[in-house]
Amino acid sequence: MATKHLNKVFLSASIPSIDRDKKFYDTADIIAIRDSVRALGTVVIPNAHLVWGGHPSITPLIRYVMQRMSSNLKQHVTLYQSLYFEDKFPVDNFDFENIILTSKVIHNQKESLNIMRSRMIKENDFSAGIFIGGMEGVLEEYELFVQHHPTSIILPIASTGAGAKIIYENNIGRFDKRLKNDYAYMALFKDLLNELIY
Repeated sequence: MATKHLNKVFLSASIPSIDRDKKFYDTADIIAIRDSVRALGTVVIPNAHLVWGGHPSITPLIRYVMQRMSSNLKQHVTLYQSLYFEDKFPVDNFDFENIILTSKVIHNQKESLNIMRSRMIKENDFSAGIFIGGMEGVLEEYELFVQHHPTSIILPIASTGAGAKIIYENNIGRFDKRLKNDYAYMALFKDLLNELIY
């Protein structure tokens, strides 16, 4: 029997750090970030293929969602990780079968991350891109995603604040207004991603 084609959904997310640019941390809603990532995983993983970069604040949330699912859906997720962080990989990484390790540039974190982001976004045919919370990386991934997947569904979850809020506010009128103040994430994702997951 042929394997069902799974739409690929890209997740760009992180919980902003207090010691980074204040414009991200000051507007971040950490509870909303966590709730929305868990809701997205719950809605997407059973019926589509979730791809994300291995930010240590997000990978444990996806792992938690996977552990609560009754079916074995390991082929429905792919984690990208830069070898630049090899000595700092969270233990959660090793619970995922599909890990793509990208090359590093010695002593250059930014370039190493650029390699990972470029591969992650360019080598996948994404049907949707979801942007939650985040810092500079979320903004950079949004620009790259729009460039390479202009016809995909794009959802900056502005209610989570930080980078996602900046993306939403920089594109007033482009996105569904519910992204700004609807915290019922499970229902929101089921509705806005309906064509991809059912």
